Amino acid sequence: MYSLGRRLLLAVLGTAALVWAATAAYSYFEARHEVDELLDAHLAQSASLIVAQVGHDFGEIELKHAPQLDKRVQRVAFQVWERGDVLRLHSANAPRQRLSASDHGFSDATLEGTRWRVFSAWDAKRGFLVQVGERAQARNEIAARAATSLLAPLALALPALGLLVWLGISAALRPLPALGRQVEARRPDDLAALQADDAPAEVAPLVRSLNALFVRVARMIENERRFTADAAHELRTPLAALKTQAQVARAAQDAPARLHALDNVIAGCDRATRLVEQLLTLARLEPGQLRGQAARCDLRELARQAVAELAPAALARGIEIELDGSGPVMADGHADLIAVLLRNLIDNAVRYSPPGTVVRVAAARAGATSSIAVTDQGPGIPPEERAKVARRFYRMPGSEASGSGLGLSIVQRIAEIHAAKLTFSEGPEGRGLRVSVAFT
Repeated sequence: MYSLGRRLLLAVLGTAALVWAATAAYSYFEARHEVDELLDAHLAQSASLIVAQVGHDFGEIELKHAPQLDKRVQRVAFQVWERGDVLRLHSANAPRQRLSASDHGFSDATLEGTRWRVFSAWDAKRGFLVQVGERAQARNEIAARAATSLLAPLALALPALGLLVWLGISAALRPLPALGRQVEARRPDDLAALQADDAPAEVAPLVRSLNALFVRVARMIENERRFTADAAHELRTPLAALKTQAQVARAAQDAPARLHALDNVIAGCDRATRLVEQLLTLARLEPGQLRGQAARCDLRELARQAVAELAPAALARGIEIELDGSGPVMADGHADLIAVLLRNLIDNAVRYSPPGTVVRVAAARAGATSSIAVTDQGPGIPPEERAKVARRFYRMPGSEASGSGLGLSIVQRIAEIHAAKLTFSEGPEGRGLRVSVAFT
């Protein structure tokens, strides 16, 4: 695993070194250019002074060596040539041949393995040629000292800069190890929000996302705990009833009593199976689970299928189910889930309707809204209880109809998945219950 602090340190120091080196290189070449121009000007000035001293009697003297007054004079040499081919005067360190074949202006020459920068000039009568030269090595030494003076501070400043940058990065990243230790020290059941008020702005989104994740996980765990507890409580009753009926059947002395008890066992198994199916359905329907997978479906056709499925059970109770309207009613949704919603609405209406009554199912469209409504003629739900009936396992006080209290909870969850509006109201003439689901 790479270190963020180490990467930042290397990036900052590398960038500083590159910028410094580039600046030093530019400064070196710029200084070299300026030094060359300055030294060239000195060569030209020295040649001009010598040319001014050359007289008409200069040709009568023997070859002379100019005295060497300073050791640094060895870097510079001069020659005075009569008519350009007879050497009359030269410095002690000057060679015997001409410094340069050029006889005017600046030129570069190599003599006996030594490179020279030479300036040549004639006197006014063009009787004497003066050449002043400087060793190229001397210029290179000056340039090298200039480069060293530019780069030497880098060797000293870079470690100091690295130390300062490391201290700054360590101080800036100190909240991250503290945040890691805070998470590491937590108990598995501790899902409280992380305290990272001093975290950098770049880490704040991560902290917010982790806290949001903790909230979702805590909500999920709480839902699962409540769901498990409620499911265990709700399943205890049908299982106890099954055991009782099985014991009755075992103790029955005659065949009719035994068959009656066994029929009750079968009916209890059916009720337990239905309860388990509802529990599984409710567990699968988490918000956002099927988002983005909706398709066009016909609400009236789904209602017709649900009516056909539940009609035999309704007729056995003396209740009639009617489907109002004709023609398709289209809406965007999940057909399988809407079918579950319809079955639960119709089944709930049949359970709470007295014999000899009618349960009406209607699908209609008004503008951009498609809706399904199921109306029964049962006892209805008081207004103060309507906000509670969609809770898991909630049953109204005094309710005599069999059920688990999960039907309307499943309906509400499916409505939430479809962003549909679930409404409870009174039936015609203030009797019964009308449950409508509007899809937009």
